[in-house]
Amino acid sequence: MPHTAGIVNTEQAQAWNGSEGAHWARHQDRWNAVNEGFDAPLLYAAAITAHHRTLDLGCGAGQTTRLAALRAPHGHALGLDLSGPMLAQARARAAQEGLTNASFQQGDAQVHRFAAGAFDAAISRYGVMFFADPVAAFANIGRALRPGGRLAFVCPADAALNDWVGAMASLRDLLPVGDFGRTGSPGMFSLAAPDRLRDVLTAAGFTAVTVDRAQAYGTWGHGAADAAQFLLATGPGRYLMERADDTVRSRARHALTQHLRGHETADGTVRLLSTSWLVTADRPGAPAGPAPA
Repeated sequence: MPHTAGIVNTEQAQAWNGSEGAHWARHQDRWNAVNEGFDAPLLYAAAITAHHRTLDLGCGAGQTTRLAALRAPHGHALGLDLSGPMLAQARARAAQEGLTNASFQQGDAQVHRFAAGAFDAAISRYGVMFFADPVAAFANIGRALRPGGRLAFVCPADAALNDWVGAMASLRDLLPVGDFGRTGSPGMFSLAAPDRLRDVLTAAGFTAVTVDRAQAYGTWGHGAADAAQFLLATGPGRYLMERADDTVRSRARHALTQHLRGHETADGTVRLLSTSWLVTADRPGAPAGPAPA
């Protein structure tokens, strides 16, 4: 766990430097298979060019940071995340790929001391839903963008439109599933309401806010049993299983496996649909000129 100086989202820092961060770091390729269907739309929306300086918020193990760096061979991509375990994986993967224009830093985007106007674009794939004060966080991110700079991110839409939530909800008779779709407080679905997204970004000083629905199928496993095991090893899955005895856990694994059989493709791959918002917004002001080489 890192020291907490410069971090205000302390509960998130503890989670992402504890079991949750370790899980995501260990399974980075599996999580990329779940979420990578949003990569191309996200990077297109960010309008990254060859000289762009890009900030990747909540970069995790760094796939989107590396993709941004590849789009800007004469620029640079910086990935920022709270999680030490995931950043270690991000640095290792960038080194393996020989990327010299991608770097990674541990920090809290809500309060991190970015240089003013240091970036042409800021992106995030599912990394901006956990701020304690989203208006303050996005205002801080906005100051890091040059005038006319672009913010683009993906965040989950309504929980009911995401197949993985339906899969977990199928266990309601066995486990204390509760409400996955709670909005308005830090969490996966905190920005699921489009009006809230627009209000937060406008209050943070952004203009030209767009909120468009985006959908993509992700690969959750190779066979229903494998996908069920993976889902139950995620943060929400572990939370639920820890509240059950061995008999109930066994029944839950069986029930989830049976549910996921309905999502198996011809080759046995389990594909689940994710529905998200693809959001863009601009920092006010005209660009000062082309980004430096």
